[in-house]
Amino acid sequence: MRVVFMGTPDFAAASLRQILSDGFEVVGVFTQPDRPKGRGMALSASPVKELALANGIPVFQPEKMRDGTALEMLKSLLPDILAVVAYGRILPPEILEVPEFGAVNVHGSLLPKYRGAAPIQWAVLNGDDVTGVTTMYLANEMDTGDIIYTEETPIGEFETSGELYDRLKLMGAKLLSRTLRDIENGTAPRKAQEHDKASYVKMLDKSLSPLDFSRPARMVIKQICGLQPWPVATMTIGKDCFRVFAASYGRKDCAAAPGTILGACEKGIEISCGDGQSVVITELQAPGKKRMSAADFLRGHPITEEKVL
Repeated sequence: MRVVFMGTPDFAAASLRQILSDGFEVVGVFTQPDRPKGRGMALSASPVKELALANGIPVFQPEKMRDGTALEMLKSLLPDILAVVAYGRILPPEILEVPEFGAVNVHGSLLPKYRGAAPIQWAVLNGDDVTGVTTMYLANEMDTGDIIYTEETPIGEFETSGELYDRLKLMGAKLLSRTLRDIENGTAPRKAQEHDKASYVKMLDKSLSPLDFSRPARMVIKQICGLQPWPVATMTIGKDCFRVFAASYGRKDCAAAPGTILGACEKGIEISCGDGQSVVITELQAPGKKRMSAADFLRGHPITEEKVL
């Protein structure tokens, strides 16, 4: 079966690496154009492009998907199926119609929950106990196609979005390989999504960073975990805005108003939350400083303020 792979970031590269290792014939790779990166703003290839070139696979980087250029590129490869993982482009119907077996996609949630961007991060931010990956057939509307397989995994109580991302990209890669093999063998299932149960999530931005201590302690911790590695949670004490990387649970019988600083000692900075519990900030970064444990920061920078702003 002739596979054309479409993807861009390392989440996609894991899937490409898996199907190559499992012996699939990848006849071409589509990835986004090289972008400026770093202080020097030099053009940088995507992880998928680097992997494809290392394996001698032709790489295509169309600027547009609807002007006919990408369509002709794809037709020249005579694909049997498209494997699409975090490509970052919407594929028009004429692209999806080229291969005999259509196009399959790996999505980082248990569809129809969390259609759209950043499903991994929102599963953490919302305090979900379970998430997973889905393989599906691509349809004309985003993340609405028929489901092929799903695989679940629990989310650790203090697991960050970055850590969960690294786990799900490997789960998704294995599920894609299974999906392609079963489609090739004619044994892959196909189930329509329950569209009335769908939910949608948006991209993250820095407006989500300020911690809200009026929320329950668990949701404050989930906000800290969910915003890593980007854009990272923040809190303001006095005139300083701190980036917050880790926290633990504090006392359960806190009567102080939310945002009150209950203590700053070797354990970290303890702050009251909206449900009568507290959290202890254990890792942070002060303005102009390196990321460090809160205990190390407090040794040279005692906190005298009574509340988080």
